[in-house]
Amino acid sequence: MVSIMSEKKRIIPAKTAETRVGKPPGPKPLRNSEPGAVATQTAADTSVPPADGPSQLGSFESAMRLFHARRFEQARELFTAASEGSERDIAQRARLHIAMCDRRLQQGGLSLSSAEEYYNYGVALINTRNLLEARASLEKALELAPNTDHIHYALALAQALSGDFATAHQNLKRAIELEPRNRAIARQDADFAPLVNLHPFDTLLYPEKKPW
Repeated sequence: MVSIMSEKKRIIPAKTAETRVGKPPGPKPLRNSEPGAVATQTAADTSVPPADGPSQLGSFESAMRLFHARRFEQARELFTAASEGSERDIAQRARLHIAMCDRRLQQGGLSLSSAEEYYNYGVALINTRNLLEARASLEKALELAPNTDHIHYALALAQALSGDFATAHQNLKRAIELEPRNRAIARQDADFAPLVNLHPFDTLLYPEKKPW
């Protein structure tokens, strides 16, 4: 997935946080993955050496399943392996999740305070398509930093992916007003692709095109 996601993609145009892609496209399931494999693995077999390509993606996908099962220590090991591979998008998202695992392990829950922390967490949730929580986290980030273009962009993406097109248009428009380069970024964003020919997204993203 922002792969929702281009030069500014933390998922999105990020100015300060490391996750400025944003929204790399969500990893595709490996064809050779065996259903339920992670559910039966033990702590001992989750440690794998750093790997590239499909092995790096496989480590990330296995880590995500462990993460959602709240097996944070085991997930962290696989995220660490994925973070050291050659695919930059996967490595970046793995590092985000390592930080999330650390917070869960240290505090027994997620503790966020700054706008960037809420933004980074929201981006990670978009990448896993947990859109309801992603929207809540990004809305909190926007409360703390209401005039931040990349937060408006990320929130627009989460809203568009969840079918809330009217609100998504408002936030994308605001993101472009705050940073005009977001228009070009959205044009190249695969997650916005289904909307570029729909009104009013068409006139927002391609204002130079005049209706006949």
